[in-house]
Amino acid sequence: MISLLPRRAQASQPVPGSADWLRLARLARTLSWATLAWLGVEGGVAIGAAVAAGSVALLGFGLDSGIESLASIIVIWRFTGTRLASATAERRARQLVAVSFFLLAPYIAVEAVRALVAGDRAETSIVGLVLTAGTAVFEPALGVAKRRIGARLGSSATAGEGTQNLLCAYLAMAVFAGLAANTLLGAWWLDGVVALGISAWAVVEGRRAWAGRSCGCAPQLGAPC
Repeated sequence: MISLLPRRAQASQPVPGSADWLRLARLARTLSWATLAWLGVEGGVAIGAAVAAGSVALLGFGLDSGIESLASIIVIWRFTGTRLASATAERRARQLVAVSFFLLAPYIAVEAVRALVAGDRAETSIVGLVLTAGTAVFEPALGVAKRRIGARLGSSATAGEGTQNLLCAYLAMAVFAGLAANTLLGAWWLDGVVALGISAWAVVEGRRAWAGRSCGCAPQLGAPC
């Protein structure tokens, strides 16, 4: 099997089952638990604010938090009990994380097109602006950490969850820009355009996750990449 990692990165990968590998697996699981707690708050607040403001992009952002939660649960499952050393568990986890991306795309695309065709205008949402700004600051650190851990573990599932955190941060920036543009410039259509971008990006990242290319990590434990 040809590895996708540079030689230096391959050398830094701990042996599966070693003390260093188990430490990283526990860290991945802990970060997923922390993410799950954050996303529960983020998703609830975002959906509530979206309903109040009539914002499709903000609703998509809230639903994305729910999809991210699924990815966190999958990674927690992957690194619990006998699945720690299972190539089959890694492969299934990677595919389930990919499916979680695909769950988001169709709904958001349909809602975005409906909003653009109908000319729906989202109202100003101060709560949405504050929430998306906070997410844009907080989630990149989580995403980068998980992608690095995923590369060292040879776990595309972990790296895929990290990619979702980064995606959420970028989406937060985009939704913030859309809400701000609507508030300041009356650019109501930007909300729907941002929502379409969310949908397209989710599909792209889902395909990458399914193929095991979430971070270019070399799979371990015999799992195919």
